[in-house]
Amino acid sequence: MKQQIIRCSNIINDLSDLLRSLNYDGLFLLTDHHTQKFCLPLVEAISEIQSAWKFSIPAGDENKTMQTLSQVWKFLSDNGANRKSLLINLGGGMLTDLGGFAAATFKRGIRFINIPTTLLGAVDAAVGGKTGINFNGLKNEIGAFAPAIAVLIDSYFFKTLDRTNLLSGYAEMLKHALLTSPQPSPQGKELAPSCGEGWEEVIRFDFEKINYTRLNHLLFESVLVKERIVEKDPTEQGIRKALNLGHTFGHAFESLSYELQRPVPHGYAVAWGLVCELYLSFVKLGFDKEILSRIIRFVKENYGSFAFDCNQYEQIFAFMQHDKKNESKDVNFTLLKAAGEIEINQTADKKEIEETLDFYRDFFD
Repeated sequence: MKQQIIRCSNIINDLSDLLRSLNYDGLFLLTDHHTQKFCLPLVEAISEIQSAWKFSIPAGDENKTMQTLSQVWKFLSDNGANRKSLLINLGGGMLTDLGGFAAATFKRGIRFINIPTTLLGAVDAAVGGKTGINFNGLKNEIGAFAPAIAVLIDSYFFKTLDRTNLLSGYAEMLKHALLTSPQPSPQGKELAPSCGEGWEEVIRFDFEKINYTRLNHLLFESVLVKERIVEKDPTEQGIRKALNLGHTFGHAFESLSYELQRPVPHGYAVAWGLVCELYLSFVKLGFDKEILSRIIRFVKENYGSFAFDCNQYEQIFAFMQHDKKNESKDVNFTLLKAAGEIEINQTADKKEIEETLDFYRDFFD
């Protein structure tokens, strides 16, 4: 079944209509402690939600673990969930990742709906069918491809977010904008679909005076970019690898931040990862230096920097080698020859990665 992406005008009406259109045996609702308090009240007027079995887990990526997953399985089992049951995941990316994986594996798979309550969750985790948990100190180490039957996106939830959480999601929107191009594909090249706003429009957004109508438009265009890429390659054998742009360095920075006990938001790590991987794109593929400079300025002004020194290069490299995208002794990357012109399955050796880390520290220290 094709995943529905519903741009909500009224979450009560849209979710009610969706639930009444579905045939299911038992409705289950998963929240975290934050969304239980702040987001569940926005949908509690729906009679089906009132009668649903509900379970809440601790918030935060550090809780995306096997232990929490087991608690969700037990909740479903103890309350009589079966293969015809339906699970609603109401939360950010951590919750939709874990809840989706719980649904994908319980009774060999039950249907689920994602209602992302963060910008990051809407633009990244809730759409595209990737589910999973962190394991053995590695992010998203265990998981499965399992799309939600529907994703409901309502910007009303995002008005409760602070600047940090907005920026965390916005980094993924910048990534999607860099993956698109208004130009037709060159002969023999496979590009991401030409949809969504260009990267210049995305970096012009004013975070001092947030226009939520404009943000909602940019968000939905960004979600469509991801949706169309995923439709072409649902299990990441080809062009879907484009969505890894910024994530090889980004996941390594994120893993290091947890090891150093000063965790950073996922989107911040992706923003810093974008800088590194666009620099690699410049060195290896001739990516435009002016665009690189403008992206660096945008990231530095809005995301600050992640501090590390050369003594931690070895650990960063080790995290990259454990990355699921890595298929050789060198490290696998998605790079850009130009905005929208994607080169998947590019590799860099340890020396090139260390030179990139030097470049990052020169600009951000």
